[in-house]
Amino acid sequence: MIGRDTLLDLMPHQGTMALLDEVVGFDATTLHARTRAHARPDNPLRDAQGLRAVHLCEVGAQATAAHGGLLAREAGGRAAPGLLVSLRGVVLHVDRVDGFDGPLDVHAEQLMMAPGSWQYAFRILHGTRLLAEGRVAVMTPPDTHTEHGHG
Repeated sequence: MIGRDTLLDLMPHQGTMALLDEVVGFDATTLHARTRAHARPDNPLRDAQGLRAVHLCEVGAQATAAHGGLLAREAGGRAAPGLLVSLRGVVLHVDRVDGFDGPLDVHAEQLMMAPGSWQYAFRILHGTRLLAEGRVAVMTPPDTHTEHGHG
């Protein structure tokens, strides 16, 4: 298990905007994380009505950053910061997520990786209930490309 303090060291997301709590497991192409950020009153994506499911896309994107950071650390380096350039195939199976008790499971799977860009599929579940899924594409500025390019 990889805790929040380690994740904060590996990712550009800090403070309440760091939406992942822990990594349960990962390998060269997949990551399984958990979050309870959907239930936190200080979640910066929350509005007066609560937290909309569309914000799970940010959770999915952060899972890609965590995966890249972990891969770069294993290779003895640090991941370059990336910019989210597109979301595709996003399906939200609920309208809101602030009412779910307990952690959400966040799964990311690397679909493609090239110098300076990568694509992942993500799925976010509460227990066995699928809440959101989609694909994330991320790029790094040309002057920050590294072997693992994630960030």
